[in-house]
Amino acid sequence: MENQKDLYSESDLKVMRAAEDSLLMGKNRIEELKLFAENSGFKRIGIAHCVGMTREAMSLKERLSDRFEVFTVDCKYAKIPAAELLDDETVNGTSCNPAGQADFLAKNNTDLNISFGLCMGHDIMFNMKSKVPTTTLIVKDREHKHNPYQEFVKKED
Repeated sequence: MENQKDLYSESDLKVMRAAEDSLLMGKNRIEELKLFAENSGFKRIGIAHCVGMTREAMSLKERLSDRFEVFTVDCKYAKIPAAELLDDETVNGTSCNPAGQADFLAKNNTDLNISFGLCMGHDIMFNMKSKVPTTTLIVKDREHKHNPYQEFVKKED
């Protein structure tokens, strides 16, 4: 078996060290995120969010703004007609634009990006196009109020 440490670059190991130093038992994910960003030396954080979660994204921005410069961009960025993007005249409305969100945050030189309630597939595209480390804070799960863990929790009768 190969040495598993060889799978990590020096840069990867810095991320792993920052993650290890950011574990806050009994603390919430946002507090851990803030500590991780500080330990990593990050100054600028991007939030790519679903337009339906704008209020919540602004609340997160406020919570992070005490320590970081924060940039937000909603999924309807640049207002591309869905029919135009997908070359399909049967599709109506404005398309989500995860590549545009990633581009917007790259142009604002973010150090860390947060995926915040993006649709399945759009979150994957955003992560693929993001030029910096990206973490997911909220996933879109309409059935379970954005908490897919509930799918696996047995409900007691």
